[in-house]
Amino acid sequence: MTDGKLAVIGLGTIGSMSLWQASRLSDEVVGFEAQVPAHGRSAVGGDTRLFRMLNLNPAFYPILQRSQRLWAELEEETGQDILLRCGGIYIGTENGSYIPQLLDSARTTGAAHEILSRAEMAERYPQHNLRSDDIGVFDPNGGALRTDRAVTAAISAAQANGATVHTNTPIDSITETADGVLITSGEKSWTFENVIVCSGGWSRRLLPESLQAHTQPNRVFLTWFVAKDPALFSPDRFPIFVRLSGDYSMYGAPAVDGATVKATLNFRPTPTDNPNAVPRELTPAEIAETTETVSEFFPGLYPNIVRSDAFPDLFTTDRNPILGRVDADSRIYCATGFSGGGFKMATGYGEIAAHEALGKEIFEDLDFLRPQRFITT
Repeated sequence: MTDGKLAVIGLGTIGSMSLWQASRLSDEVVGFEAQVPAHGRSAVGGDTRLFRMLNLNPAFYPILQRSQRLWAELEEETGQDILLRCGGIYIGTENGSYIPQLLDSARTTGAAHEILSRAEMAERYPQHNLRSDDIGVFDPNGGALRTDRAVTAAISAAQANGATVHTNTPIDSITETADGVLITSGEKSWTFENVIVCSGGWSRRLLPESLQAHTQPNRVFLTWFVAKDPALFSPDRFPIFVRLSGDYSMYGAPAVDGATVKATLNFRPTPTDNPNAVPRELTPAEIAETTETVSEFFPGLYPNIVRSDAFPDLFTTDRNPILGRVDADSRIYCATGFSGGGFKMATGYGEIAAHEALGKEIFEDLDFLRPQRFITT
């Protein structure tokens, strides 16, 4: 006898969505969270994440399409406003590396987009201080995801479907046995037919050594600034953005609170040995580069960081997630290593993980995400 068909370990970004999707397939699903859902030190922190249908790698587009539909389903199922549909704008040098690659991907996938000249950008989005060789690409399906609301809504939906949730229950070990998968927390233990490991920055110690060697917890920081005229940076006038112009790069979201704008240096992860002890304070160098970049990009923001925070996430050596069973015969399924880019596709990843862990394949051509790519023979 087992304690259920499926255990989901970690109820953050991916785990909450995996639990929700699994609860649609089985009434024998149990979720384990080391603290509480959307706790302040998890990678869920920071209020919002970007949702973008335009991605540099076209292989992710089918998952993005499915994720977009599932975000709407989660909103309908729970009555929560989760995806703020404000569009997205991506800015860069016309002949640089970023914009041409983004446009190549958009043309490959057929993703809706609009190319904006510098003059069109300046007229439509005067908040951005543009360089002479900047152009923009508008994503009409972009937006901002409310992170805390998304995770708590998904867990609530799963519980409404019959899923059981154990909070403040850190998992110490996972062992495959003849009866299934044995998991322990202190003196307690459970056995499940299958287990999904999706503990984010805390996943590494639960992975086999073959995968541990290709993963590293990283610290990711976020920053916010006060708008001089908040109305200019409201969601109806200021889309989410990603910008790479010359030596400067930044991404961010509109003033969802009516006052502060998220504007953060683009992709500055730093390795950390302990996800429980990520330094929350910014270094002098991080403060200096962030304020210098904001001063260059946004004259309408006061160039003083009014809020900052830092969170752990698990990165892989190739920056693609680990999604799949440890091996063909294993009952342990990995959904981790999202390398700072998982939230926008969390619903899609959760659906894939839940279905595959319960023996139902719904997506093809995912070899670039499978754990086996890291296992050498």
